[in-house]
Amino acid sequence: MWVPTKNKKYGVAVYNWEGDTRYGLSLEIGDTVQILEECEGWFRGFCSKNRSLKGIFPTSYVCVKSCRVENEGANEVVTPLEDAVVNEVTLVLREWGHIWKKLYLERESYKFSTLRKVMWELLDWRRQMITGTLTQDQVRALQLKITSKVDWGNRKLGLDLVPRVGALMVDPTTMSIVELHQVHVQSSESSQGASARGTVRRPREGPGALKRVLTHHLYFCMRDFRLNVGEDIEIFFSLYDTKRAAYISERFLVKISKEGFSSYVERLHSNCTIFTDLGTSDLNRDIVVVAHVMRVGRMLLSDSAKHKLPQLYRRPYGVAVLNISEFLHKEREQTTPQDLDQEFSFKVYQCEEKDFHTLHEFIIKKQSNKFSPVSGQGNYGIDVSLKLLHGELPQVKEDNALLLKNMAVTRKLGFADVIMPGDVRNDLYLILERGEFERGGKSTGKNIEVTVLVLDNTGKLLDDTLFGASGMDGSSYYQSVVIYHHNSPWWAETIRLAVPIDRFYGAHVRLEFRHCSTRDKTDKKLFGFSFFRLMVDGGATIHDGLHELYIYKCEDKGRLDPAVYLNLPIGAWDPIPGIQDVPSPFGRSTKEVVCVRTLLCSTKLTQNDDLLALLQWKAHPNNIKEALDGVLKLNGEELVKFLQDVLDALFSMFSTEDGSSTAHSYLVFHVLVSIFSLLEDTKFEHFKPVMDAYITGHFAAALVYKGLLSHVQQSADLAQTTDSQEPIQKIFRSLEYIFKFIIQSRLLFARATGCQYEENFKKDLLSVFAAINKMLSQPGEVILPTQISLLTNISPVYEQLQQVLPTIECTQLATAMLASLPRDLPPQLAQAKLTAIRHLVTSKLFHDSESRSLLLSATCTHLRPHLAQRNELKLSSDILADITSYLFKQRESQIAAGKTNVLHHDMEIICISILDMLLQTVLIILDRTATVVGYLVACLVGILQLMETSHYRLIWAELSSRESTKPLKDFLLRLFLVFRDLVKQDVFPQDWFVMKAETNLVMLEALKEFSFPLTNRFLADRHAFDHQLWTNYFNLAVSFLTQPALQLEQFSEVKRNKVVIRYSDLRVVMGFQILEMWSTLGEHKIAFIPSMVGPFMEVTLVPEPELRKATLRIFFDMMEVEQRARGNFKQVESELIDKLDLLISENKGDDEYRQLFNTMEHLSAVLLDRVQSEDPAWRDSGAAFISSVTRLLERLLDYRSVIQGDENRDKRMSCTYNLLNFYKNEIDRKEMYIRYIHKLHDLHLAAENFSEAGFTMKLYADQLTWGMNPLPASPHFPAQPEWQRKEMIYRKIVHYFDKGKCWEQGIPLCKELAELYEYRLFDYSKLSHILNTQAKFFDNILMQLRPEPEYFRVGFYGLSFPLFVRNKVFVYRGLEYERIGAFTQRLQTEFPSAQILMKNTLPEDNIVNSDGQYIQICNVKPLSDNESVFSKGMFPVPEKIASFYQVNMIKKFQSDRPVHKGPIHKDNEFKSLWIERTTLETCNSLPGILRWFEVTKRKCDEIPPVRFACETMENVNAELRQLIYYHTNEPGLNINPLSMRLQGIIDANVMGGIAKYQEAFFVPEFITSHPEFSEFVYKLRALIFDQVHDLEAGLIVHGQLAPPEVQPLHRRLMERLSQMKAGLRHLAPHLDIMQSSDSYHRKMGSIVHMPLPPVPVDKNNPTYEGVNGICSRSSGSSGNYGHLAMEADDIYSKPGEKENGDGSAPPVPARGDIRPKSAGYNTIVEMARNPMGSPRNEYTSLPSVRPTHSREGSIDADHPPVLRKSKPRALSPHMNGNDQSHRNSWPDGEAAPPLPPRGCTPDKRPPEYTPPAPPKRLGANNKNSLDGGDNISNGSGENQSIGSAEWGPVIDASDPPILSPRSQQPPAPPPIPPKGTPPLALSTTPVDPATANENYSVPPRLRSSTMESTNSTTSP
Repeated sequence: MWVPTKNKKYGVAVYNWEGDTRYGLSLEIGDTVQILEECEGWFRGFCSKNRSLKGIFPTSYVCVKSCRVENEGANEVVTPLEDAVVNEVTLVLREWGHIWKKLYLERESYKFSTLRKVMWELLDWRRQMITGTLTQDQVRALQLKITSKVDWGNRKLGLDLVPRVGALMVDPTTMSIVELHQVHVQSSESSQGASARGTVRRPREGPGALKRVLTHHLYFCMRDFRLNVGEDIEIFFSLYDTKRAAYISERFLVKISKEGFSSYVERLHSNCTIFTDLGTSDLNRDIVVVAHVMRVGRMLLSDSAKHKLPQLYRRPYGVAVLNISEFLHKEREQTTPQDLDQEFSFKVYQCEEKDFHTLHEFIIKKQSNKFSPVSGQGNYGIDVSLKLLHGELPQVKEDNALLLKNMAVTRKLGFADVIMPGDVRNDLYLILERGEFERGGKSTGKNIEVTVLVLDNTGKLLDDTLFGASGMDGSSYYQSVVIYHHNSPWWAETIRLAVPIDRFYGAHVRLEFRHCSTRDKTDKKLFGFSFFRLMVDGGATIHDGLHELYIYKCEDKGRLDPAVYLNLPIGAWDPIPGIQDVPSPFGRSTKEVVCVRTLLCSTKLTQNDDLLALLQWKAHPNNIKEALDGVLKLNGEELVKFLQDVLDALFSMFSTEDGSSTAHSYLVFHVLVSIFSLLEDTKFEHFKPVMDAYITGHFAAALVYKGLLSHVQQSADLAQTTDSQEPIQKIFRSLEYIFKFIIQSRLLFARATGCQYEENFKKDLLSVFAAINKMLSQPGEVILPTQISLLTNISPVYEQLQQVLPTIECTQLATAMLASLPRDLPPQLAQAKLTAIRHLVTSKLFHDSESRSLLLSATCTHLRPHLAQRNELKLSSDILADITSYLFKQRESQIAAGKTNVLHHDMEIICISILDMLLQTVLIILDRTATVVGYLVACLVGILQLMETSHYRLIWAELSSRESTKPLKDFLLRLFLVFRDLVKQDVFPQDWFVMKAETNLVMLEALKEFSFPLTNRFLADRHAFDHQLWTNYFNLAVSFLTQPALQLEQFSEVKRNKVVIRYSDLRVVMGFQILEMWSTLGEHKIAFIPSMVGPFMEVTLVPEPELRKATLRIFFDMMEVEQRARGNFKQVESELIDKLDLLISENKGDDEYRQLFNTMEHLSAVLLDRVQSEDPAWRDSGAAFISSVTRLLERLLDYRSVIQGDENRDKRMSCTYNLLNFYKNEIDRKEMYIRYIHKLHDLHLAAENFSEAGFTMKLYADQLTWGMNPLPASPHFPAQPEWQRKEMIYRKIVHYFDKGKCWEQGIPLCKELAELYEYRLFDYSKLSHILNTQAKFFDNILMQLRPEPEYFRVGFYGLSFPLFVRNKVFVYRGLEYERIGAFTQRLQTEFPSAQILMKNTLPEDNIVNSDGQYIQICNVKPLSDNESVFSKGMFPVPEKIASFYQVNMIKKFQSDRPVHKGPIHKDNEFKSLWIERTTLETCNSLPGILRWFEVTKRKCDEIPPVRFACETMENVNAELRQLIYYHTNEPGLNINPLSMRLQGIIDANVMGGIAKYQEAFFVPEFITSHPEFSEFVYKLRALIFDQVHDLEAGLIVHGQLAPPEVQPLHRRLMERLSQMKAGLRHLAPHLDIMQSSDSYHRKMGSIVHMPLPPVPVDKNNPTYEGVNGICSRSSGSSGNYGHLAMEADDIYSKPGEKENGDGSAPPVPARGDIRPKSAGYNTIVEMARNPMGSPRNEYTSLPSVRPTHSREGSIDADHPPVLRKSKPRALSPHMNGNDQSHRNSWPDGEAAPPLPPRGCTPDKRPPEYTPPAPPKRLGANNKNSLDGGDNISNGSGENQSIGSAEWGPVIDASDPPILSPRSQQPPAPPPIPPKGTPPLALSTTPVDPATANENYSVPPRLRSSTMESTNSTTSP
């Protein structure tokens, strides 16, 4: 039993399940399912990607996850209880997965691999998040990394921006629109900086920038040291600024034992440190890490290591330098911390010891001649890892507790950029620089070691105060490095002195100098010392800088008594007077000095005497002024270190105990102001809390408020008169802290006195503000900066005054201050004023209700002029954003607390005071690109978001009155226009979907409110109705409904689900709102016809059934209203048609138009039912209208489906043609008709169909006259008179016809233009040009070569085809030189899913009505109607002129198919061979405006065998006569075509071709049984005799023209003709068939140009130039249209004899298989052409490969010939072909052979066989007689070929000829005429040798174009 689930509500599929059970719900891995019920191992529910489909699935296939359920029940919403980032990653991966697959299908390999990598990373990080093993810090860091990676991917993929704060997505319901806009801005900036690594660059500083990180720290760890020195090593690391040539950090020490780095572990993290307090400026410098490598051991490495060393020396070894500036710069750009360190390696270098202190400079400057690498380190010497950390050090240590635990801190030399109040530091750095020592009589320099000690004045050693580097413990002394044998050593060592504060005074540093002898192994010998005091007299610490110290000689340490040497001068700079004259117990040399530097970094000690004088002012009261003057010049660092003491001293000097001022009060006030000004510096801004803590906790001057108020007032008064404004500006910049002290002082006084003198205090305050207001009201350039300073800093004062004044009074003071400003302000002062206002609305004053109302009124008053003038819009928008954000938060908190809306009054103020002006400003600037537009729009939408119905009603009431509603109308129109622009323009970036969605929610609510004034103020009566307002409302509503942001169907599944859950489908809500408003119009509906037809048409695109059903009724209302008002609904009809066409041009989505089509079907049904029941007056017109619209929509949808893609170009032409005819013939819309003419014209030009483009433009030209009517400009033509446009079009058409070689069609246009120029325009220049063009056209017709196109019948069958071709038949005009193979492949490219039908019979119903696509293709022959063209001709039309009309301007086409009736005679198939002739007629002539037209008529006739024989003979005779005619008139033509034709006819007839006709038709039985065919029998007999006469005439001409080498062939032909005539005597013994050929000459004039009937052809030959058995024309022929359309089951063969043994269809040839006619083209065509000698089986089929000649020799008289009734030769590929004794003499080309046509003999050559080279032309010595070349008759009319077949390869001149010489030497044939270059006139001859013995049905004039090429080329 199914039970509703309680807790198991949400799950994820972990396996694929096909749902192969009843009610099963198929699942894929990763699908999320919502579970509804459960039953015994099964769940019932639905998948998130299709919530409407519910089903069951096994419980084991899903993983149930915890979730939160909202709105339990039918509409419950389930949300998984996962981490927000994890849930986001899940949805992102699901969405990216679909895109990833698309990238694969689109072959975007780079994007595909990149996205895969990113998805893998997200999966890995998601897994880490789910495991729950990460710390909170790691989780936060990983969340930031994940979200930055997601944002990067979304941006790269063009997906929506995710608004987020930190790593979490924001909930738009919890914030106002303006806050959401700000979040979008910040998220967009972060997303722009995101990189593929998951890191984010730091945003630029600006209004939206995050708070800057001012302090950075460098984590450093030495990983390895690869040198083996043999002694202990000390490596000192420090940071060095290469530009300043100075170290910026102290040193960090890593010790390495002589055993190596890995064996030395002194303590944990001993090799790691953190360089602290690096400022932003430091990271921008060129920073390097310098490593000084010191060895600790022997003086020289060469010393013996066998003895134990009594002394250890620190000796220089090498230096390494690592540049890290690029690393620091990159790391600074990242906002998310990086988990991994970056490792670096660098080498150690050495130099001379005296230069050791500058070795790092040599390395940096790459002065390689001064250093060399240490040997033995390979490529790397030191390995380190670095990581940059950001933030204050305590926070960094907390965030990286494990990493930085017990780690040494390496401080910066100096203070950080930001000094924190809690920082306590007391370090004095001593830098041992260099020394100058005397040689002392020695030849070599000394080995000097310096020992540093810190002692008090008694000589007591201060223990553990010296630190040579971080990473080492403090010690009592420090020993320097020893420079070998050098009296001017440079040590350059930095030592930190950490002396306690209480021991600092009186302490001094002593430097002891010792000589380390390499000979004397005892102790190091002391020879001198130096010293300096840490503090000078007066308590100041020793100054920073270089100090030269005297070196006193002393060799006995016991003599070093501080009481003695402290009285000596330290150096030449020692200020102790008179001490130089005191005799010294220690000698010294004036040449010996030591130089040291000191640097104090202390928050407790000072080096400034002026500061000390200030703090000790009571001891020296006479020096107060000097002390105060000195403090004014002090560095800020010194002041903030002693801030509390300084302030105490200053306030003590400011006033007396009774509050009176002192002589120094004015100066003290200015010192206070300078200190307050320090706190505005970024470096000291963190001391503001210290100052606040001092005010509240330590400040005790209760009477200073009087003096402070007085000085402020004096400053305000003085500002109006003085030119020195800088001190006053400084005071006003410090007003915040001045008033803090004033208020705190007053509070202390009131607490002490019980609030005495309260009124006096208020009076003083008012006086101060009155002076300030007066100062602000003064104009002038001098005072302007002071006013700006005041306005910028005074706002916090009003907030502080709440401690001593009521809030409302403080607000009144603030508003009075704003009111005191002049109306017209300079831009800088206006900015300052708006800044002050913004501070006020964000202060605590705004929290009080009464004060808020006062501030709102003042703010709106001041903002209106800025909005009106459109200046300072950014500041104005910021103020409005702050106001709306606060009000939104207040409203939400009150709603949560259950309180009533106390913000009602505030919103009223905004609505009345500012909304209209804001609306006007937005409307004006909305179309600009300024960035402020988005901010202002967000403010406007934010205000509308807060408005309720009462606020709208208030606006309606305020803007309308009894006198006029114009203000209300203007307001509504502005709102409508703004809303329209918001939905139509990209006010917000495309990827801000959440922002757009929230804006749409607000707009939808506002549109609902707009219905009230529309219906109540502008619809109440006829006079109040406002058409403009209502039209704008409807247009806005439709624009809102159809905006891209609401089209859910275009969204991804993940996005669509989120939108539906969050917002539902807003289109439905808006649609019903439109319907509701439409229903209220009543009688005013007629005013919206036809303007609203189009907009309402767009509403039907919404795929919501109820909305669509309701919206469709609007169309009936419109028809009904217009019918009632105007008697028809033509306007509705016209507008609907226009809108449908426009929607197509807007390129709407496919799914939408599918829905639209369904809509129109529904519309048709609904409206037809409705109109049938209505008034009969418009019933018929309504039904016709609906039918017309439906037909148009079908055409438009067809057009839309093919509007893109090169493969759809021909389909676009068809659809454009259909639309063009629809607009012309059905609805007579001329402007749309012309528009589609241009579209079709552009398509033809792109396809280079120039003739078709010309015909298309001719349609437009036919619409024009030669009149003077002015025509408006169009996208294709300028404004011009009608005749001028027609002339322009004509010239363009003439140009197209010229390029398309269709000159015959261009000549009439030239004549028309010539008439225009000659008789109307009298423009002889143009007349000359057009006549020249016309003359050139005539020349081109006669001289230019034009390839004759082929025509193809194409049938499209199946319901999957588009409507415009579905189950229709077309005739296509092929491209130039395009044969059926290439044409078929072109169609297959256009219809890749279609199958090619193998038969050319009409398809069965199961194919016509199937869901597939089937195409049927075959050649058709054009049937020309020349009589109409040449009806007025007096003489025979020249071939060049007539040939054009043979294949152009054709409407009728013909195709033949052989069929058998009755029994098939095995020896003579002519007896039963009938021809099924199909005649097709197209709707237009070809060529035309398309390259194809639909077949409109089809006629099928049956041609009896004897009639077909007559047609065949007529064709052969006509072609022969034509050849004779040309050779008679032009004797210089090449004789080869005539020779081949004569040889082919005579040989074929002699071998029994005519005998077949005799046996079939010239027997009494045939005449008796078929008396109806007797006419054709007599005609056939006459044609046979005519052929004999034609042959005689041809041989006469041949004998006259044949050169000597061809005469043997001529004699042979004469003999063969004699044999032929002898065999024909019994047909007409009473006739003299040997009569002369005079009759031929008499008939020549009338028969040469007779139209030739077609010849049947076998289409089932696999090698035939077709596809899958479809009939085709050979590529060697240019006009063979009479081929038979043979099917696979209708071939000339016995039952079962097919091309393939299994009866399967032959394969489709590849494109590359297009080749000339093969030798296997011996089909039924040849039988028809040569009906006198081929056995039956030669017509069955064609070979699958190119056949060759037999390699055996010719048979002779000893081999009896095959009798006619004997078994026929097995020559077809499906029959036994073992009889090789009968030579297949048909050559590979098309030349006429001397033997009967061969059967289809397969090629027996091996595949690797290569045809041999063509044989050389026979010479004169090969003149053999015809012996062995004669035919031996078998007595029955069938002749056997003996040797004449050898002439086939030689004479053959097909395109291209295939020459196959015999393998055995045949009898020598007679010589042939030489193949000389044919004369120029040959190009005009109609004789085509390529078809001389092959295609008698081809009109000769169609083959003339290829004869020249075929006669001059051969094929390899």
